[in-house]
Amino acid sequence: MSLIKRNEANWLPSVFDDMLKTDWLGGTTNVNSIGTSIPAVNIQESDESFMVAVAAPGKTREDFNIELDNDVLTISSEEKKENENPEKNGRYTRKEFSYSNFKRAFSLPETVESEKIAASYTNGVLEIMLPKKEEAKVQPKRMIEIA
Repeated sequence: MSLIKRNEANWLPSVFDDMLKTDWLGGTTNVNSIGTSIPAVNIQESDESFMVAVAAPGKTREDFNIELDNDVLTISSEEKKENENPEKNGRYTRKEFSYSNFKRAFSLPETVESEKIAASYTNGVLEIMLPKKEEAKVQPKRMIEIA
């Protein structure tokens, strides 16, 4: 089984969503309908686990929220930056601020052992380890005797 991507922020079916978010120069874009950048995600499966890697440079581990609800893994982040340079009389010479947020949700297969999910953030990459249940792991080959 593999992880299934869920994008709750978009009401279009995934086929149409993929068509509309295609970069006509080749590849796909990772910008949603309001111009907010959505971090790229890699999902890797091994015999023992799934690994979800989220590219989010410039953030800290405190910027992320990871939630598991009814076998749906939700990764979100919200960041607010404000820089001010007011003049002495209180009028702004310049005021710059930005808000960025994202939310990604993935339906987990029944084979994931949800109690053992772990996450780490290193060098701009959030990694979430989703271990498989023992019965879902690939069993070694064995010989069966004929009676």
